[in-house]
Amino acid sequence: MGNRDMPEGRPRAEQPAGDGVHGAVSVADEENPFADPGLPPHEHRIQDIDERAAKRSERAVAFLFTVSMLAFPLGHLSAMNFALGLTLGVALFCIGAGAVHWARTLMSDVEIADDRHPIEASPEVRAKVHADFRQGAAESGFGRRKLIRNTLLGAMALVPLTGLMLLGGLGPAPGTKLRHTLWAKGKRLVNMNTGQPLRPEDVAVGSLTFAMPDGLAEHDEDFQNEIAKAALMVIRLQPDDIKDKRELDWSHQGVVAYSKICTHVGCPISLYEQQTHHVLCPCHQSTFDLTDGARVIFGPAGHALPQLRIGVDSEGYLQALGDFEEPVGPAFWERG
Repeated sequence: MGNRDMPEGRPRAEQPAGDGVHGAVSVADEENPFADPGLPPHEHRIQDIDERAAKRSERAVAFLFTVSMLAFPLGHLSAMNFALGLTLGVALFCIGAGAVHWARTLMSDVEIADDRHPIEASPEVRAKVHADFRQGAAESGFGRRKLIRNTLLGAMALVPLTGLMLLGGLGPAPGTKLRHTLWAKGKRLVNMNTGQPLRPEDVAVGSLTFAMPDGLAEHDEDFQNEIAKAALMVIRLQPDDIKDKRELDWSHQGVVAYSKICTHVGCPISLYEQQTHHVLCPCHQSTFDLTDGARVIFGPAGHALPQLRIGVDSEGYLQALGDFEEPVGPAFWERG
């Protein structure tokens, strides 16, 4: 233990002699100002001498652990960020408060003075540590006080379940939901600004128009999730400028349609260079060549923008001839 100052108001010569641990300063140490004054007499807690008080503390600790167990399912029922954060905080606080109350009222608090020893432990020291650990485990009452033990194990067992709710916030699971959008054969291309269906003559050469599937409206409950996958760029090029044969086959009179979602981290692409027919993502400057299958020519994007095959219906409006043939946006672990 560390050294302590002598009590004030009493001459050193009048200090009673002791054993250097629980007594005061011995006569031989009176002239040593750095002598170890020892430890004060141990004072027993009420729980040490009254089993009823110990039982009350045990019930208080068990109550805190029980509140922790109840907090987890309450937050998961609503699945709201605020409720999950609040109940997770309450659950963890109750586990910590219960552990602190347990240690302060029921575990042994006897102060022990021990000499410093070399860093490398000798066999005797290791044996002593093991013995002290077993003694501490016995004094903690973990095996004897089953109510505390069982409620603590129950509270700790529910903590990992919170990770399952956090995984749900990473986005939709891979599969059909990520691979498909609202585009389907016969879906008209609707101007996102005017809400009107597009005709080929509405798209001028060198212009950029943003489109969405017919039937999708901003007031729809799932609009944000669906438009994040289905947003479309419609550009009219001179057919002679198109280098990629498939791109030419999937266009209509030079009108091509590509996903608006950048394949790097999913930012919406909105910058178009008319002279070069390049589109630029404003987030990280990924650049795509629309005359060559929207391949990446600069930046961190990993693959080209998916193209939507289009044509015209019987009324002369631009329509999709199917969904994208590959997932839109950033790559994910099931991309084939």
